[in-house]
Amino acid sequence: MASLLERLFKVIQSTLHSIVSRFEDPIKLAEQGVRDLKTDFDNSLKGLAEVKAIAISTKRELEEKKQIAQDYENKAMALLKNAQAGALDPAEADRLASEALAKKQEALQAAAQLKGSLEKYNMMIKQFENKIAKLKEQIKNWENQIKTLKARHTVAVSSKKINQQLVSMSSDSTAGMLEEMKTKISEEEALAEAYGTMESIETDIDKEINAALGTSYSPDVQASLAELKAKMLTDKSAESVNVEQDNLAEQKNELEN
Repeated sequence: MASLLERLFKVIQSTLHSIVSRFEDPIKLAEQGVRDLKTDFDNSLKGLAEVKAIAISTKRELEEKKQIAQDYENKAMALLKNAQAGALDPAEADRLASEALAKKQEALQAAAQLKGSLEKYNMMIKQFENKIAKLKEQIKNWENQIKTLKARHTVAVSSKKINQQLVSMSSDSTAGMLEEMKTKISEEEALAEAYGTMESIETDIDKEINAALGTSYSPDVQASLAELKAKMLTDKSAESVNVEQDNLAEQKNELEN
């Protein structure tokens, strides 16, 4: 029976260790996952800042190209107006105005390219922001799961200890210890009863001694009785003296009369 319970206890203990071991791994994996997510989160923030910086620079350059194109258009119009006013040769005005318009076209083409790049950067920014939002939510979710796992782990460990104690309490060793306690208590009770018997024996011996001495009373009682007798004798002597004194006084009175 004891061997069977011991083997059963070892099987249960091994199973509990296996469960706890498998339970601890998800916690470690989740914690590592959160650390990885936070690294990705930091990298995403850094990437987002870099893309935003490029987008800002691109937008600024786009505005400059637009302004350059507008300036060349204004210059072409000024050249043509000067030619109409007679201040500039019409042929020369046409040539310079054409060059100005060509510069304007180059600036517009550059602006168009910059606009396309800016749209790509804005799309990347949006993607980064969506990724960052998802990472932030995932990190929060995993952290909550880790808290739950750790709480479950604490309960599992406590339950394991309690179950181990219950298994130990039901083993033969505990039963043997209880039997030993019962035996010890029985011995103490028997010893107490033995002392009680000895007290009774001593009392019986005292009775026998007192009977041999001619009294069944204890020495204390006998001493009290002797003291009471002596007091009574003293009181009787005092009373006799008083009576004698009274007789003498009476005789004296008779003689005087």
